[in-house]
Amino acid sequence: MAPALLYVASVVAGVVGAVALLGWLARCFCGSARLPLPLPRRRRPAEPVLPPRRPLEAVAADLHRLSRQLARVPAGVPMARRLGLQAAYDDVLGEAAVLLEVPHTLGREPAGLPRDVERLRLQAALADAGLVVPD
Repeated sequence: MAPALLYVASVVAGVVGAVALLGWLARCFCGSARLPLPLPRRRRPAEPVLPPRRPLEAVAADLHRLSRQLARVPAGVPMARRLGLQAAYDDVLGEAAVLLEVPHTLGREPAGLPRDVERLRLQAALADAGLVVPD
């Protein structure tokens, strides 16, 4: 039984291999086959490109604009809008902290009281660094 199965398996493998080889040869003849290219040589890794930073004036203008929008969110507005504005304000606040080299953990704090405390601390630190952030 085993030699018969081995014989059938070898015949099937031979037929499949022959069909694959003929298909590849036909593609070579028609010009649609791609031959494997040699692997590119390894190059030294390039220096990491730092993303361009926005000017501090633009970041400060965004902070003022987002602060005004947060202060004037009318009652009855969906909570998603308020949370989106708060997230945008936190992002721009973190960007200002990076520009002024003020250490912060605003992005790592969980939502709620710990993030609110870190936001207030960061606003005070930015004010000490010279950027007055409205409440």
